[in-house]
Formats: sequence, structure tokens, C-alpha cells
Amino acid sequence: MIKLPETAYAYLRAGGISLLLEWVDGGCPIVVHWGPDLGPLADAEIRQLSQAATPPIDPSHGYAAPVRTRLLMLESAGWKGRPGLAGHRLDGADWTPNPRITAVQADADATRSGDIVRLGLGRLQFTLTDPDAALTLTVVIDLLSTGLLRTRADVTNVGSSDYQLEELSLALPTPLTAQELMDFGGRWSRERTAFRAPVGPHAHVHESRAGRPGFDAAPMLLCGPCGFDFASGAIHGVHVGFSGNQRTWIERDSGGIQILAGGELLLPGEIRLAPGDAYRSPWVYFGYGEGLDALAHQVHAWLRSRPSHPSITRPVTLNVWEAVYFDHDLPRLLDLAERAARVGVERFVLDDGWFVGRRNDRTGLGDWQVDRSVWPDGLHPLVDRVRELGMEFGLWVEPEMVNPDSDLARAHPAWLLAASPALPVSWRHQQVLNLADPAAFAHVHDHLSALVDEYEISYLKWDHNRELVAAGDARHHRRASVHEQTLACYRLMDALAARRPGLEIESCASGGARIDLGMAQHVQRFWPSDCIDPVERSTIMRWTSQLLPLEMLGSHVSGPRSRTTGRVSTLSFRAASALFGHFGIEWDLTSANDEEMDALTHWVSYYRARRELLFTGTLHRRDLGDAALALRGVVDPTRTRALFELSALRRPDVGAVGRVRLPGLEPTRLYRVRAHEPGSVAGLVAPPWMFAETTVLSGASLGEAGLHVPTMFPEQTLLIDVEEVPST
Repeated sequence: MIKLPETAYAYLRAGGISLLLEWVDGGCPIVVHWGPDLGPLADAEIRQLSQAATPPIDPSHGYAAPVRTRLLMLESAGWKGRPGLAGHRLDGADWTPNPRITAVQADADATRSGDIVRLGLGRLQFTLTDPDAALTLTVVIDLLSTGLLRTRADVTNVGSSDYQLEELSLALPTPLTAQELMDFGGRWSRERTAFRAPVGPHAHVHESRAGRPGFDAAPMLLCGPCGFDFASGAIHGVHVGFSGNQRTWIERDSGGIQILAGGELLLPGEIRLAPGDAYRSPWVYFGYGEGLDALAHQVHAWLRSRPSHPSITRPVTLNVWEAVYFDHDLPRLLDLAERAARVGVERFVLDDGWFVGRRNDRTGLGDWQVDRSVWPDGLHPLVDRVRELGMEFGLWVEPEMVNPDSDLARAHPAWLLAASPALPVSWRHQQVLNLADPAAFAHVHDHLSALVDEYEISYLKWDHNRELVAAGDARHHRRASVHEQTLACYRLMDALAARRPGLEIESCASGGARIDLGMAQHVQRFWPSDCIDPVERSTIMRWTSQLLPLEMLGSHVSGPRSRTTGRVSTLSFRAASALFGHFGIEWDLTSANDEEMDALTHWVSYYRARRELLFTGTLHRRDLGDAALALRGVVDPTRTRALFELSALRRPDVGAVGRVRLPGLEPTRLYRVRAHEPGSVAGLVAPPWMFAETTVLSGASLGEAGLHVPTMFPEQTLLIDVEEVPST
């Protein structure tokens, strides 16, 4: 890191994005520009832009100087909206701090010219102090290689009395032309349902208070020009990379400032800083792009650039939950394993019901030992056969939760999180185990470590089926403990992964209730929803992939009848819908006939031949007509191959939908376009004139004119393979 002047300008550029900051007044940095790359600005232009961004003083405004958009929006700087920093001493003092910059550092590859510093991708770190309030803050801002921006802050109590922290959130500006917001609702088996609304005065706030982001969590809280879509519109988004309580918001004030902001949602009394104590906020991610797809590409490309990112050879996974539920019978499971290996499954996962007393969801949770009354020889007979068949073995666990009817809860009632002597309201017959308690942490860690070691487990399906309600820590006067519980969960995951290199963990939370970029640093896979109905999953996957790339999203073929909706779907529709994700099976294959098994084998082979394309390619999504038809596809980085899926989710309002344009291809190249029928009962129907082997069109024709959409029944999918024609 290099030191910078305490009053200066910084210009950062990466991934087609630029960020211009100034701190000439010594206060928290002001954001002059965040958005499209402005190019290699001269020093004079940087200063002029900063001055031009300052609104003229309006005496009617009521302040000596106009309010500016800062990384930390503070009342002491004139801001009367939601504050970026809120707290107080126990006597009520120091509730409106006014920190000033005392040190600035930048990455060593930064270049400096006088009071202007320039960076490509890189990090700036600002130290601010308020001697009157006895607080020191550190604000870090990173511009990542893909143009995604992230920022976080620390606050340290340097006073002689306790400081009660209530809020520490970061903000960036958006233009007033971003007049429409997109947020999300949702519930169990119907996660992430998008809705739009006008950006009005005051604040639109999205809060998650359940100890996890929730079924309604937004991949990003978004705003842009009215009618923005996957391909168009200057869109800004914010995401809090934290798996506990969180808050994001869009706010517009009467002075013409509009911001996106976010941070951890702190419960009353949760963060009380004794003298010398510090709190660090989670990373808050900000994205900008022309269209929703461009915004998604920023996040996907950054995640894929990490050394810890999962391999593109994502193994075909079979999970037994919907096949056997709690009925663990070795002969039946061995039969299921044999059938799984026959169709090409590469990972076999034993779900809930294997541990002591676990014959239903009312008992046993927390007693992480194999139930010898069901498994007299342990899991070895199943595990050994799974490995003989060439498959990895995975196991379901729920380490953060406990049934009151368990040996663990009876032996250690003080380990249960509760805000009063009485237990919180029950949720799926469960309570929460206080992993922030070192003894409880060690107990769970030791039992899971023993299982991982004994069975050489390569994959844990890590569930989280209970919201955190009235989660208080008995060791600290029953103080709110969602923050500490979340960090302890991260530590436990990391400790188990360190113990067995190569161990993969899937984050499941009643389905898709804990999906965020904080958890993405500790797991390799997410379960987007307990609903595998292909119609419902189409929407769920569409919006979950706004944040996460396909290789991190479990996507399974269900049985013919969905257990969550009752809908009956063809195998072709179920399997084609599952292709665009980490492909797997959640179906009792012992009930499948020979024709279905043969067809499923073809689908598995089709996926395995294309997973490199799926997990390195760029995602594209479009709505067609009245959104009765949906298009999604991936184009490989060289633009030589692509795979698209055209799905009819319902009957369109009008008969002729029109044409489907295939985005992302190189306009000047020629491509062969064809449909595939991977299985004998796949049921793909396409007129020969549309997808004949001889259909060759340019990327420009496919992207601008497109192909006629054939008449399709509801709940039918066409897979469109595109491959460059070699030049002769």
C-alpha cells in the first residue's frame, strides 16, 4: 500500500466501469462518478468533473453547503435520510459523529500525480477519526477486475466508555433517470419473485430479519430507467454479502440525491463496543451494467476468477430425499445407487434420516451419530458400494439446528439461542444451537469431523431449516446473537473444509433462503429451492442466476409429479429445464421404467458433453412476446458454440409469438443451428424447416432477425444448439 494526501482525488477504472472519488474537504470520500468508463481522463478534467458535480448553493436548502453523495451518508454532513453510521454512548452522547480523514492508502500499483491517484482494479483505504466522539473508522473500496465494486467499513471505539452501534452501511449514487426499481418477494418453494415499482421520494427499504437473507431476498436491489430489461437500460444494483440479517435500500431526497445503500441489519443491543473493540461490516457489492445480463456477467466473471471457484466438471448428483424421505432401508438405497450409476450419476447423496432417532423431523436433530438401529454396520455398506460404482458419497447435515427432543438439547439446554428463559416459538420442531459458544462449536465440529473422516465424505448438503427468532446468547445476558451466529457458521464450514481438502459444501436453507455472496466464499453450491417443478424452477433459476453462475446452482430432474405443486411434467421438459445449472436427479429411479432410464441416460450424457460450455459461457436471458415464452442460453468465451433453451411456460395471449433472436454471437461468423433430442422419449418437437442440419446463418442474422418461433404446447422446451461453421 502507498500513502496518499489527506485531500485528493482518485480515479479507478476496470471492467468497463470507472469510479471517481474526491476528498478535498477532508470528510468521508465523495462519489463524483460511478458508472460507464469515462476513459483516460486528464488531471484537469478530473478536477473539473468534481467541481461540476457540486450543485450550486441554494439558500433555501437550509445548509451552508450542499449535500454530496458520500460512501458514508452522515447527518453531520447535512444528510437527513437514512444514516450510514448510527450509534451512541450509553448516556446518549456521540450520536452524530463527524469523522475526518487522517490517512489514505492505495494499492502499490497506483500511480500518483500531485493530488490525483489513478488505479486500475485495486483498493483504496481511508482512515477517519472523530476525536470528539472517540471513534475511528476505516472505509475500504475495491474495484474488481470485472467492474463489480465492493466496499466495507470498520468502526473502533477509542473512547473510555461503551459505544452502542446501530448501523454501519455504505452508499453509492445513482442518477435520477433511474426511475424504476426492481425488488423481490417470495416464500418457501417460490423464491425470488421479481416486482417493479417507481422510485419515489423517501426510501424503499428491503430488510431481512430472519437470521438469513430469506426466500424473498433480492439477488440485487436494482434501479434503472423505466422498462429496463435483460438487454437494455443503465442499471445499478446493490447486494449485501452476508448470510444473516441485512438491509438494502434506494433513497431519493428532495435535493436531487438518489442513492443505493446496504449493510448488515443490527438488532437492538447486538453490537456494543467496549473501549478498544471494533466492528467490521460485511462487503457491500455494487454493480452497474447496460441490461440485467451485463450486471450478472460482472458478478459471474468475478466469482469464476477466484482460485477457490468450483471446477467446471460439476459431477452429476443424485440426492435421495424425494426418493425415500426418512425411510432408510439399505436394500432399497443400494438399488437406487445401482440405478444411479447406470444412468451416469457421479455423486450419491444420502439425505436426512441417517442419525440417531431420526425417523421424522421431530426428533434427533443435533445427535450427529449414525443410528445403529437402522444402520447396524454404520453407513459403510452403502458408502462402499457407492464408491465401487464409481460415485462420490455425500451426506446431509444441519449443524446449526437442534430438536428439543434430542440428547444434545437435553444435555445442554444453555446452548440453545433464546432471548428469554422460555424457548422461542418453534419452527419445524427446531431450535437454534449457539455456535458462537466455544463448547457448542467444538461439540458439533468434533462430531462432524469424525463423520467426514470415517466415511471420507466429499460433499455435505448443509441445511438451515429454521429462521432465527428471538435468538439470544445466554452467556451474555441473552443479547441478540445473529451476527455472531453467522460468523460462527462460516468458521465451522471453513474448519471442516480445511480438515478435508476438496470437501464441497452445498448451502441449503429450506431451499433457497440463504443465497448471498458472503456464503459464496464458503460453499461451492447452492440449492435454489425445494420446488423442482420445471415451470416454477424456470423463474426461480432465472433470478437466482442474476447473482450466481450456473455451476453454483443445483438443478435437478424431479419425478413425474412435483411434490410441491402436484403438476405432472414430461421427462423431456423436466430434464431440459435442469440442464442450465449443476445437473442432478431428485427422483426415485426405482419407479422409472426402462424407457425412462434410457432417456435419462441420454440426458446425463448430453449434460456431461456440454458442462464446460455451460460453466464457462456467458449467460443470456430474454422474454418473448407476453413472457409466455422464455429464452436462456450460454455462449462460450470464444463465441464458437452456444446452447439456448426456449421454454413455453404457458399459452401466449396471441397465437403468433414472432421470432426468437439468439444474442451473444459474433455477427460476422456463420453458425449451424439445430435442435437435439437427447433421449428417445425426449419429446422435442421442431418443424424441420426451422432446425434442419443445413440451417446455416450468420451471427448477425441470428441476433437481429432471429428464427421463427414454432407453435409450442405449454410446458415444452426446445434446445437450440449453435456451432460455428469452420471456414474453408
